[in-house]
Amino acid sequence: MEKPPIENIWMLSREYGDLAGAGGIKDVVRQLADSLAGDGLRKVSVVIPMYGFVDPKVHDLSPLADPLQSDRNLRFQVDMNYGLEERREECRVWGGKVGKVFLYLIEAERFLEKTNIYTYTEKDAAGQEGIKSGTGHYDYFAMNVLLQKSSLELMVILGEKPDVIHCHDGHTALVPALIHECQGWRGYFRDTGCLVTIHNAGVGYHQEVADLPFAHGVTGLPLRSIGSNRLDGKFDPFLAAGQYALLNTVSANYARELQETDEDLRTDWLGHTLLQRGVAIEGITNGICPDLFSPINGESLGISASYDPASPDRELLGKRACKKHLLQLLSLDSGTVGIETFGYLQGDVTQPLFTFIGRLSEQKGVDHFLEAIERLFTEHKYGQAVILGAGSAFLEAGILSLVEKEGMQGRICFLRGYSPEVANMVYAAGDFFIIPSRYEPCGLTDYIAQLFGAVPVVHHVGGLVKVRDGKTGLSYSGGSAGALLSALQRALNLYENKEELRTMQRQAVELIREKYTWNVVLKKYVELYTKAKNQRTIERG
Repeated sequence: MEKPPIENIWMLSREYGDLAGAGGIKDVVRQLADSLAGDGLRKVSVVIPMYGFVDPKVHDLSPLADPLQSDRNLRFQVDMNYGLEERREECRVWGGKVGKVFLYLIEAERFLEKTNIYTYTEKDAAGQEGIKSGTGHYDYFAMNVLLQKSSLELMVILGEKPDVIHCHDGHTALVPALIHECQGWRGYFRDTGCLVTIHNAGVGYHQEVADLPFAHGVTGLPLRSIGSNRLDGKFDPFLAAGQYALLNTVSANYARELQETDEDLRTDWLGHTLLQRGVAIEGITNGICPDLFSPINGESLGISASYDPASPDRELLGKRACKKHLLQLLSLDSGTVGIETFGYLQGDVTQPLFTFIGRLSEQKGVDHFLEAIERLFTEHKYGQAVILGAGSAFLEAGILSLVEKEGMQGRICFLRGYSPEVANMVYAAGDFFIIPSRYEPCGLTDYIAQLFGAVPVVHHVGGLVKVRDGKTGLSYSGGSAGALLSALQRALNLYENKEELRTMQRQAVELIREKYTWNVVLKKYVELYTKAKNQRTIERG
């Protein structure tokens, strides 16, 4: 068998699967790593922080032994200077194989004191002046730098010289600069290429820092590197990465929007600034592992019945049973699914059920959904809706107000928070899944909804263009509540045409299995890995 050009891949991320997740990154990193390692041709290693809520023993991970002294656990220190204050932080490492992937957790006080990935919890805030629950970590930049520096130190200690380091989002985007500019790492990683994946380029997602002397001190990067990679006056990791690595984002259309359209305004013109420097952003649409979300084995997903949306079955009785079960749980007499519940549903299984699952934020277009669904339900006397998620206090208050509004009672139910089990129940019960995002780099929930047989209704933007209007879902342009309302009215008409609805459900699953599985998508990543490694070789030559 011919030797593959890429044999050793390391990934750095703040999220990973069910172990530590807050958004779609957790699924992308876990599923891509599993797929790359699946055929046994590549060694794949992933490094994430060990947060305070993670129990490594549950995942069969154990303290890593020191390669130089096997009877003691590995410990090392990382320089984390604060301006002129020279300081170091101590790290330990937990590791082991999860499936075919080598997983490493960096244990450090800075990570252990956090009980959420990106924001403070009520437990974190208790007794600490100036810290509020729900706000982002004040030391986010230091957390990111510690993860990146400790990961590089770990590779050196283990004697690992990856073909490529895959850096996920702004949290790890400084690695290319560190291995190019810092003495020691520059020589050690001289054959290692880097790929930085931008999962979200929106304002607030860059992990930038305004305090330039602090950025210089804590990263150890030269002042010229700090000063020449500013966006809106702040040191920007994505901008720095463009100087040393290949960049990609999670759909071809989002990559185009960032460098060819005014949508780049939402990123502080990151894409256009990179383009001016001669840096192109590649686009690879995220994949999915269909079997992880297949209701064919309903018991494994915690839903009440099994069914196959891709089957010729005209009725999908299993999905109907799942819908009936959720409606019963959310009825006035029950009102419990194991998560905080507001409002109730009347329980009529013949009425269409509209669903939303996601972060309650402006980006996700929740305000458009609330306005459109209220207008739809005012005009039509049938239809029900379930909203699962948490986030903006303002948007949560808006949902609570709508749930209690006259004429909406019994038609809208709000499940505040998140649970994978409850999410599966909502996907399985829903007839339509609404994604009204103002912008969306890729989106995974449209895939998941389709695999559960829920027809997505999406704003035709970013990665959501993969939903083919009238073929695998419904899409609309314009990004307004009125445009969404028109799409929801189309959904009502579709609901009455069972044959067309079933055709759409089948076509959606077939397209995912043909074009969007990770086994297909990973080939594009391997091509970029090879290009990144070859680019490093050319630089060295």
